Amino acid sequence: MKVLVAAGEGKECCSPPHRVAILIVFSGLLFLSRFHGFGCRAQQLAQEEVKALKLIASKLRKEWEFSVDPCSGNAGWVEPTSSCEIANNVTCDCNATSNVCHVTSILLKCQNLTGVLPEEFAQLTYLSVLDLTWNYLNGSIPATWASLPLTQLSLLGNRISGSIPKELGSIISLQSLVLENNQLQGSIPAALGNLINLNRFLVSANNLTGELPDSLGNLKNLTDFRIDGNPISGKIPSFLGNWTKLQRIDMQGTSMEGPFPPTFSTLESLTQLRVSDLKGGDGKFPPLQNMKNMESLVLRNLSISGELPDFIGEMTNLKSLDLSFNNLTGPIPSSFDGLMNSINYMYLTNNMLNGTIPNWILSSHRSLDISYNSFTGSLAPSSCQEGNLNMVSSYSSTESNSIARCLRRNLPCLEKARNNNLFINCGGRKVIFDDHEYEDDPSQMGPSRFAIANSNKWAYSSTGDFVGNDRARYVATNVSVLNITDPELYMTARLNPLSLRYYGLCLQKGNYTVNLHFAEIMFTDDQTYFSVGKRIFDVSIQGQKVLQDFNIAKEANGTGRPIIKSFTATVDGTLEIHFQWAGKGTNSIPERGVYGPLISAISVTPNFLTDSKPDIQESKLSIGAIFGILAASCVTIVLILFMLWLFFKRKNAEKDGFQGLELQTSYFSLKQIKAATKNFDPANKIGEGGFGPVYKGVLPNGLVIAIKQLSSKSKQGNREFINEIGMISALQHPNLVKLYGCCIEGSQLLLIYEYMENNSLARALFGREGCQLKLDWQIRRKICLEVARGLTYLHEESRLKVVHRDIKATNILLDKDLNAKISDFGLAKLNEEENTHISTRIAGTMGYMAPEYALRGYLTDKADVYSFGVVMLEVISGMSNTNYRPEEDCVYLIDWAYVLQERGTLLELVDPSLGSNYSKEEALQMLNLALICTNPYPTLRPSMSTVVSMLNGKTPIRLPSVKRSVSKSEDSRFKSLERMSDKIQMRNVSTEGLRVNTSVNIDQSSKEESSLNSSSSNISHQAV
Repeated sequence: MKVLVAAGEGKECCSPPHRVAILIVFSGLLFLSRFHGFGCRAQQLAQEEVKALKLIASKLRKEWEFSVDPCSGNAGWVEPTSSCEIANNVTCDCNATSNVCHVTSILLKCQNLTGVLPEEFAQLTYLSVLDLTWNYLNGSIPATWASLPLTQLSLLGNRISGSIPKELGSIISLQSLVLENNQLQGSIPAALGNLINLNRFLVSANNLTGELPDSLGNLKNLTDFRIDGNPISGKIPSFLGNWTKLQRIDMQGTSMEGPFPPTFSTLESLTQLRVSDLKGGDGKFPPLQNMKNMESLVLRNLSISGELPDFIGEMTNLKSLDLSFNNLTGPIPSSFDGLMNSINYMYLTNNMLNGTIPNWILSSHRSLDISYNSFTGSLAPSSCQEGNLNMVSSYSSTESNSIARCLRRNLPCLEKARNNNLFINCGGRKVIFDDHEYEDDPSQMGPSRFAIANSNKWAYSSTGDFVGNDRARYVATNVSVLNITDPELYMTARLNPLSLRYYGLCLQKGNYTVNLHFAEIMFTDDQTYFSVGKRIFDVSIQGQKVLQDFNIAKEANGTGRPIIKSFTATVDGTLEIHFQWAGKGTNSIPERGVYGPLISAISVTPNFLTDSKPDIQESKLSIGAIFGILAASCVTIVLILFMLWLFFKRKNAEKDGFQGLELQTSYFSLKQIKAATKNFDPANKIGEGGFGPVYKGVLPNGLVIAIKQLSSKSKQGNREFINEIGMISALQHPNLVKLYGCCIEGSQLLLIYEYMENNSLARALFGREGCQLKLDWQIRRKICLEVARGLTYLHEESRLKVVHRDIKATNILLDKDLNAKISDFGLAKLNEEENTHISTRIAGTMGYMAPEYALRGYLTDKADVYSFGVVMLEVISGMSNTNYRPEEDCVYLIDWAYVLQERGTLLELVDPSLGSNYSKEEALQMLNLALICTNPYPTLRPSMSTVVSMLNGKTPIRLPSVKRSVSKSEDSRFKSLERMSDKIQMRNVSTEGLRVNTSVNIDQSSKEESSLNSSSSNISHQAV
């Protein structure tokens, strides 16, 4: 029997005699469907486990909704999130036969739970995963948990006290035991040696004592072992050689003793080794020659003597090397040249290395620190900071005045000492405090940095990177409530993960009071996991340790409270204040990579009567005579300068575009460039841009460079040449292309950059066939994040606040590891908040310019945010914004994105080449973020720092409603770019007027390929 229903009208299409039968059949089907649904809902959590969860909720102070079944997957029992650091999930396993469910996993990460550890977890007899990371829980670990079939147990970042129960040794199924950053005491139980399946054992930042029990030698499946910051004692045990699968060891800041046992050489799988501050030892370098896969090696303050071993240079995967604060001697081996392509961080500071500094180190753009050594060589550097290379006191054995003073020991004063006080607001702006002006110290740089203040009264040297957090900054901003009457001095602070020195320069001889201002501003005093952090570091003044295991919050009786430590010091020229981390304290609160010294401000005042006018008082001339001589000298100097100006104006009239240009970068001769490019051999030509070709070159030291050649006949080219040198030479960031130098000889204008092996992002995404790169989802996401970080630096973190004005895929370059870097600063402009209207010269590229800038000349950093949003759409979709037009009504890709958003099918934009190999949740979030960045209203676009926070999952993405009009009148949002093109063509396009890159425009008569070729060969995209 068939039952037909007219769907459009809902009428019956069967004969009347069959209606009763149909009703009976329909009712039966409805009953069966209801019964089937009831059967599905019958799979519920066992009642004894429901009761256990209620007790657990009470002790954890966790508000679960028990009006629904805990295994239902909703109502607070499961909360989806894109962050791996946050979780609020209860997972069940249900038996289809018995209709009974059991809890198998509980993840309550970053929930700020304030209760105690409940014993009742032991009643969840099927529980295999328990993760309570980053909360405010206290109490001890219940021994009853030993009955659980756990595979993973994490209590990281709480206030757990007591000892580690020996009963945990009976959980044979346990694979991961993470107890870091708590208050555990006592020794490690020998019973843990029974955990034969354990591969992760992390107990750093507790107060564990005693020796490592021999039974731990049974843990032959161990891959990760961390005991940092515990006063564990005894010699490094030989049973470590049993852990042949071990990949990571962290033993920093313990009370253990050397030397390394011979069996240590069997750990050939080791990729990360961090050991510091051992007692005793034989002074020999550890037997690491078999560890070819090493990526991070830290052997700090171990009293290692002798020369650097050659086998380190054979660790071709080595990215981070720290051999600081040892007694190493001899030259840097030539085998270390093998590190130049892999190394990102290298710290050789505070040794006794000698010989000549290798050329690859001097020319490297990686973060390298060779300070405080005894190098020699006739060609000493002229400064202490070359790129990211810190060389302060690296020629400490020399007394020659021909060597820059900052390269010598103690940074001697070469003229009469004139300074007698010092006031620094570390990491902050200039402020007045207690009637003293504290100088600003805003630099964000830190891994290997030496910088002298503008006043020349002080300097600082910073060494080290934060392990586990490549986003970490070297300046902290207050997050706690400051219990301070005048908080200006404590709103910011300088941070460091290894070694930070401040120097008072050219101080008059005498006795001084040194005041160190501290306030813990990264941790809080509320009942959250932010308050369980513990910062511990040492302080030395003039080489004498004055604070050991110093804890700011403990000394100040809480966070956000100021404390001033005062000391006296005898100074004769240079004062040195040294802050150092010795591996102690928490390292994962409120996130990985938060540790090390923190200093808010420094004040130095004399304890003697100062001679404020030494020159005048010592002079036998009267004050009137002195002023007369000065006035006459000034007039003479002005006349000489005027005559020289007239002379050079006539002699170099052809170079009037460069009058007044002071180069703040290295200078290359034309001879050097010709040698590097084989006299500009066409075979070395790698691109052609609007202002000339780009060549690849190789310097004598093996450094590969890119040379951008500009035409000196173009005044506009001259202006961009000058602008690029001025901008990029003052900006240093891992996500900005590095400018090595320039060359100005005759008619040649050359810029020399680091060479970027994978060309531009535009070529990687939509270049010719054979030129495109296969970028997986994670690489694309990383590229967006790195570009965002670079723009954040330009807009907010650099001393110069810069608007790039030409962010597009061709100006984002990729190195050999596909790290993204922003290039082409020829159009960059200082961000003048009080003057946002551009009246003379609008510059940029069609399709990437923000509407308010292109049409009205209104320029703020939000113009770059708009361009970044367009680039993010291109990265996700793999399509060019200007060459994609799916419908007549859509001018650009961004228009189509808004159409798909309204339809609820935004994921259609994802590059089809990715297939299903991407996270739909992340893709949707990033697409929505791109639309937020391209909001037509600049005030509704986020700052780039907020964009970084959104990409990291720290800040939620809330998309404002922007609807696409369907009225007959043109929608201003979606037609603005088309009208913009017409307006631009009507404007004055002289060299002093509008400059728009029309290589990619809305004229559909141009061929797509030629348009792409012109765009992708932009002068910057091949340059680096």
